[in-house]
Amino acid sequence: MKVVRPKLVVVIDDDPLVLEATSGLLRAWSCEVVEAECYAAALDQLLAIGRRPDLIVCDYRLPEGATGIEAIEGLRSAFEIPALLISGDPVAPKSERQGGYHVLNKPVDPTAFRAALVDAAVIR
Repeated sequence: MKVVRPKLVVVIDDDPLVLEATSGLLRAWSCEVVEAECYAAALDQLLAIGRRPDLIVCDYRLPEGATGIEAIEGLRSAFEIPALLISGDPVAPKSERQGGYHVLNKPVDPTAFRAALVDAAVIR
């Protein structure tokens, strides 16, 4: 019998409350979660556990002037991964699909978030 592992989602957000809430919601939906406040921390954790994530959920504005777009591109250079870009920033991309990632605007509705996860085949 084949053992099915839970989907692994990496969540990157520099706001600890948002990081905790998003991760908690994903865990409630039976996902494994790697939490990080920046791209480098996410990459370090993924390399340490030796797993390719099934999805990236990333805030647009990150520490030290970095953007979620840069974090997504950096992780995708190491792994082939679907991604969600979450933003409340007025200069963030507005398109539903841009650069190969899905954009969700803050505040993120849990139903829309769940639908995006189903679309990415992370949850059912």
